[in-house]
Amino acid sequence: MAYGITDLATFILGTIFIVLLPGPNSIYVMTVASRHGIAAGYRGAAGIFAGDTVLMLLSTAGAASLLRGTPLAFMAIKYAGAAYLSWLGLGLLRAALAAWRGRTDTAAGPRRVEAASASPPMAAGNPTRTAFLISLMNPKAILFFISFFIQFVDPAYPQPALSFLLLGLIVQACSALYLSALIFGGARLARQFSSRPRLASTGMAGIGALFVGFGAKLASATLG
Repeated sequence: MAYGITDLATFILGTIFIVLLPGPNSIYVMTVASRHGIAAGYRGAAGIFAGDTVLMLLSTAGAASLLRGTPLAFMAIKYAGAAYLSWLGLGLLRAALAAWRGRTDTAAGPRRVEAASASPPMAAGNPTRTAFLISLMNPKAILFFISFFIQFVDPAYPQPALSFLLLGLIVQACSALYLSALIFGGARLARQFSSRPRLASTGMAGIGALFVGFGAKLASATLG
């Protein structure tokens, strides 16, 4: 045992599996990269890192216990997050529909397509802020962080903050590697879709439906 971490190998393995699970964070970053390029994808990833850091700090400060003891606060955050994710999803669905119509209606010309690609929810304006909000708008993530971390920290270690810091850095490193793969993969998909506009519109609609599904799942979440 080093630095108060009881089972580092198991923690790393568990973190890898957890990071690989699809969720709104990773889907958003990949979508931004596919629509606006690698730089925009990394700006989105920076928002995810910042949001996860805030959640880790809140977890170690006892925010999870506060949510457990205040059901109304949990409900408010939960429904706000669900509404935000659904709003993003509906925006993508509208953009996909507009792009499809723009490609099938020859009289519309390129303006319809440009209007669709500029849909506000996934516009390139500030992906960092959007990703940050997506990361924060999930109260169950706070519960996850504290319930996962606490299993690997020795309660007798005199500096538990150092243990949590090291575990947090490991999570962020795994997340950075995974998001980087998604960013470059998204940019590559964009090149593939550039010559297949209908396929691109269908993929955008599918991602929009995923975000609506994420919102519905969050709305039905319970403290457990």
